[in-house]
Amino acid sequence: MKSKLALIPLTLGGFGIGMTEFVMMGILPDIASAMRITIPEAGHFISAYALGVVVGAPLLVALTGKLPPKKILALLMGMFAIGNALSLLAPNYEIMLLTRFISGLPHGAFFGVGAVVAGRLAEPGKEAQAISIMFAGLTIANIIGVPIGTYLGHTYSWRIPFVLIVVVALLTVLSVWRWLPNLSAKQSNLRQEFQAFTHLEPWMIIGITILGNGGFFAWFSYIVPLFTEVSGFSNNAVTFLMVLAGMGMALGNILGGWLTDRMSPLRATTWLLLAMATSLLLIPFAAHYQIPTILITMLTGALAFSTAAPIQMLMIRSAKGSEMLASSLSQSGFNTGNALGAYLGGLPIAAGLGYTSPEWVGAALVAGGILFCVALVARRRKKVQLELALQ
Repeated sequence: MKSKLALIPLTLGGFGIGMTEFVMMGILPDIASAMRITIPEAGHFISAYALGVVVGAPLLVALTGKLPPKKILALLMGMFAIGNALSLLAPNYEIMLLTRFISGLPHGAFFGVGAVVAGRLAEPGKEAQAISIMFAGLTIANIIGVPIGTYLGHTYSWRIPFVLIVVVALLTVLSVWRWLPNLSAKQSNLRQEFQAFTHLEPWMIIGITILGNGGFFAWFSYIVPLFTEVSGFSNNAVTFLMVLAGMGMALGNILGGWLTDRMSPLRATTWLLLAMATSLLLIPFAAHYQIPTILITMLTGALAFSTAAPIQMLMIRSAKGSEMLASSLSQSGFNTGNALGAYLGGLPIAAGLGYTSPEWVGAALVAGGILFCVALVARRRKKVQLELALQ
């Protein structure tokens, strides 16, 4: 019971992070209109946030790594609150780019440290499910926070969702101090932490992460104009559709944690990415019909989020002795994928190929992630065969 209560601050922090990351897709047209920029230009705010995550994850873990996890998580969420408060006040495109970058800095470090903490609090054999509880905050954000933020952004002002995000961030800081146990700080130094990354395998996993998540964001970054311009949904229906997408993500997150505790993380990742690529390829055909659009949106969201726990476990297990840094760098990989997907997905739209074109880009990126999985499987088999030959 105590361990489950201790996971609440991680879930709440995930909710705040999920809301600030994903509400941008829902209010993208509103910000573009208010700042008098194009939708692909507004997509740069998604990329700026993701780049903040990439930079902040290893940097902040390196700077705070010797502190107890409880203090690290509280500091990171305090920084997150400040970044979103600055976004709330941003007057123009340039300032908004900067504040989104700042907001992204603590994201990867929070999930990286949080994943290790969740694993330490979990019962043996249920580590992936504990990590999925933390990531459940992201999915709950997509069911509740993002739709509410999208509605308020559409109806009143795009700034209102950021007020809610700041409130959630401050509540997370309080819950961390109240409910998270005082776990011991790590003893290794930074040189020892980076030792694991002198091997190829962690970099291959980062490649899987970048390409898999890039495929998801090539689609999801431009989901609102896909709904309204291609599928023919009204602006009022967008909130409902975002709720359905969030429900799919929540189910997928649970599935991913369950699968990972029953098969190897690499095997789970490979099969889930294969299913995701197939789903992305179906979207351009389904998008012209409303009922198929609803179903494929839930399915693709579920498959995308089902990879979170297995990839995180894959990275943690591949970097023994450097789990916290490895976990945070995995988040850098996720958000490099976010930036890459949002940018590459916007290129065919800017070229006039329409709002179904990003899905082809997304499928190609996920296919690249699958190739990395296959290469990693082959590498591990070869290593085992070599060890057997030497015996």
